[in-house]
Amino acid sequence: MFPDVRLRRLRRGKIRNLVRETTLSVDDLVQPIFVNENLDSAVEIPSMPGIYNLPLSEVAKEAREIADLGIPAVIVFGVPVFKDAEGSSSYGEKDIVQEAVRRIKAEVGDELVVITDVCMCEYTSHGHCGIVNFETKEILNDPTLEVLGKIVVSHAKAGADIVAPSCMMDGMVEAIRQALDQNGFENIPIMSYAAKFHSCFYGPFRDAAESGYSFGDRSTYQMDPANSNEAIREVDLDVAEGADIIIVKPALPYLDIIYRVKMEFEMPTAAYNVSGEYSIIKAAAANGWLDEKKAIYESLISIKRAGADIIITYFAKDVARMLK
Repeated sequence: MFPDVRLRRLRRGKIRNLVRETTLSVDDLVQPIFVNENLDSAVEIPSMPGIYNLPLSEVAKEAREIADLGIPAVIVFGVPVFKDAEGSSSYGEKDIVQEAVRRIKAEVGDELVVITDVCMCEYTSHGHCGIVNFETKEILNDPTLEVLGKIVVSHAKAGADIVAPSCMMDGMVEAIRQALDQNGFENIPIMSYAAKFHSCFYGPFRDAAESGYSFGDRSTYQMDPANSNEAIREVDLDVAEGADIIIVKPALPYLDIIYRVKMEFEMPTAAYNVSGEYSIIKAAAANGWLDEKKAIYESLISIKRAGADIIITYFAKDVARMLK
């Protein structure tokens, strides 16, 4: 005890670095990419300064920049020209994500791991993540699973390295695993958004992905922010169904969930540092209320410290430059 024990002895100069328990590396990062079929040139997302919606013609250039920064992976989101109630633009051979994956792979090959988001909200006219019964306003779980199977097979054929289902349908991992295996893609991993909470922090993303909903909300299929044990049940089910990597989303308000998931399952765990988390720091920094670089680092190191092996973040390019 004090005065014999003085913890401050280890906080000076390079000694501080020697005893650091958690480190942040560019190898931990995944950069999201938005590809919009309606655009001819890049358009900055107003609520996400520094992040752009890209036309197909610029996606290869973006992938090259990300790869050259040493970031190991991207996750691709698409916005189609055509939307309908069934999300039929989500699984065609020449649809937006499929074309983007081909162009990325043609440019960078295996320099980047290409992850594809698997959901329907960007592709449906109603903005929900599955097939809808319009009489009851119910999002139908089981009919959605068939569509998810079509989506992942089309992504795998295009060259995706990992598929990431985000729609929070019960049984989605099992359905996707079966679809992949039956079509010869048994080696494609599933990165499941297993614990995805019904969060206000997704707001800027919906601007970027044009995925706002036309009625109700997503509380019937995304998790209640008040629940922790339910998150563990969700992860447990996805692991049993064949998930290879687990995602907790959002990240900063759910560090306790990241910690519990990592401790209880001891498997590769990702956290999604979502759009609202990004925009809060950008807005505060723009107003001079905090140091942007320090806030980015402190946020991401806390996510890593909580147990995340992988951090999906819109700050990935910024952090890669900071760490050089």
